[in-house]
Amino acid sequence: MTDHTLTRIPQSIPHSIWPADELRRAEKTAAQSLGISLYELMLRAGQAAFDVARTAYPAARHWLILCGHGNNGGDGYVVARLAVAAGIRVTLLAQASALPQEALSAREAWLAADGVIHSTATPWPQDADLIIDGLLGTGLQNAPRENVASLIEQANHFPAPIIALDIPSGLNAQTGTTPGAVVHAHHTITFIALKPGLLTGKARDVVGQLHHHALGLEAWLSQQSTNIHRLDASQLAQWFTPRRPTSHKGDHGRLVVIGGDHGTAGAIRMAGEAALRAGAGLVKVLTRVENIVPIITARPELMVDELTPQSLDESLEWADVVVIGPGLGQAAWGKQALRKIDNFRKPTLWDADALNLLAINPDKRHNRVITPHPGEAARLLNCKVAEIENDRLLSAQRLVQRYGGVVVLKGAGTIVADERGVNSIIDAGNAGMASGGMGDVLSGIIGALLGQALSPYDAACAGCIAHGAAADELAARYGTRGMLATDLFSTLRRVVNPDVIDVNHD
Repeated sequence: MTDHTLTRIPQSIPHSIWPADELRRAEKTAAQSLGISLYELMLRAGQAAFDVARTAYPAARHWLILCGHGNNGGDGYVVARLAVAAGIRVTLLAQASALPQEALSAREAWLAADGVIHSTATPWPQDADLIIDGLLGTGLQNAPRENVASLIEQANHFPAPIIALDIPSGLNAQTGTTPGAVVHAHHTITFIALKPGLLTGKARDVVGQLHHHALGLEAWLSQQSTNIHRLDASQLAQWFTPRRPTSHKGDHGRLVVIGGDHGTAGAIRMAGEAALRAGAGLVKVLTRVENIVPIITARPELMVDELTPQSLDESLEWADVVVIGPGLGQAAWGKQALRKIDNFRKPTLWDADALNLLAINPDKRHNRVITPHPGEAARLLNCKVAEIENDRLLSAQRLVQRYGGVVVLKGAGTIVADERGVNSIIDAGNAGMASGGMGDVLSGIIGALLGQALSPYDAACAGCIAHGAAADELAARYGTRGMLATDLFSTLRRVVNPDVIDVNHD
């Protein structure tokens, strides 16, 4: 049905995100402050959805519209009336239940226009060439009931594209979880503001191409504040500014990367090279002695030394930033190195086995970035992976509360959270990144940005965006399957120089 790749019209998607519950309350406040009725907002939503449908599928002549018992269904009635007025044939199936007042008004307007409402048990017309999903809205908490779930499954298997109103039915607007059946939309038109569940969790599997319409509330929204933000490649230039012509390598950070136990030289080499490609001035790798020659041979710009108590002490004196964890292992060799870091008061990044060791001996510090994937996050919080994925925003904040500093909870819709309560959802990256070594590359990138004087939160955000944008350039060129972590080096250099990229794109 869908290609499982979340896309959007960039200029139409805002960078602020509202918690789903808060937005439902704010909708009424905004309408009242502007003297707009909720029914007027519904009419605007229906018009916006109709415009998306006509633009995306101009040849569709028979629309099947599925209406639920909430305002999402009311939007569907408005779309149906506009479609009929445009000469499009409409078959509307609706649940038989009470409606909110504004949705009832939309239903009455549909009937007044000689519209017909069919039971959801009605056989579907086989010539329908577009489905409008208005079954469930943003209030979903549990799995859809059996009668709605059967409609969702029928829609997913029907040979027509689906446009979801506000959110695909069955997707949780706050968490991005899918507790039961969920519509796999080709397009989703969301109204007023973005909701977190459209960008993280299972969103990329079901949202399709994302569109947004503020319904005329732009001025009101601009005066509000929210602590959740969407970050994408269009913002790279705010972090990657042109360098002074007289700058030298000492100005761009001295980074020490620690790891690479027996058999894992690749992890530490990738982290080190990623740091160089992200602009670090000097990068020193401390690893097992047998890794030194292979790493220097592969990347002679890296300084490589055996990890010993003496070399570690000297390196910590020299370093501006430490990255520890890629290939570190959990044996005595790695544990001893991690213990030494306890006294390092400059910025650090902990990843991979450093996180597994942290879960055993937890501590809280403010100068640290941790970058767990869901499995590592579950160990850090002593819970199941499912609990992490059931609410990724909440899980990231729990990690911050427990361990301090900045947390990067990796995954589709990576979350960056800090101790101020600020959260960002990273709107970059693709399924090609589901391969070994990608996390090591990310650690090196963020470490490099810490060394270039970005705050831990900004370094984490910029690093995640650069990482995802580099992978997106590769995917656009070659596709997602077969993407290697080291492939990102070829595009990463372009991404961290956005002024040059812009010139080339012009």
